Amino acid sequence: MPVIKPLIVAIASAPVATGGVITTSITPAVTRYYAVLTAGMIADGATTIPAASFLDDADAPVTTLPVPAGNSYYNVYLNGTLQQGGLSTLTDASLVLATDDVTAGMPVLLEFGTFGGDSALTTPPTISAPTITIIS
Repeated sequence: MPVIKPLIVAIASAPVATGGVITTSITPAVTRYYAVLTAGMIADGATTIPAASFLDDADAPVTTLPVPAGNSYYNVYLNGTLQQGGLSTLTDASLVLATDDVTAGMPVLLEFGTFGGDSALTTPPTISAPTITIIS
């Protein structure tokens, strides 16, 4: 006995999302660190400034420096002049400047910025149900 299968043709509309609110807050945090170059920091085409040579915004000694991540940046100022980004390397132990064209007694300012924050769905969207129409 043969099996008879019904053939049903239908079309459906896509669901539609309307409304909804996402609230995002961004909180920047900037800290600065200050050091004065000494002759011992300048050698062999580079200048290495140990973390312990820096003072923070409150004039407190620093033991480690912040390490840049995806949501942060740092700027280096030598003698009050902003330096190109590719001329320095920052680790938690030191700031290395790719130059020895500096002099002892020159001030160095390290500016470190971080962006934190979050996003939240404060009002959920309204999503319609699809409409299904059977043709045959």
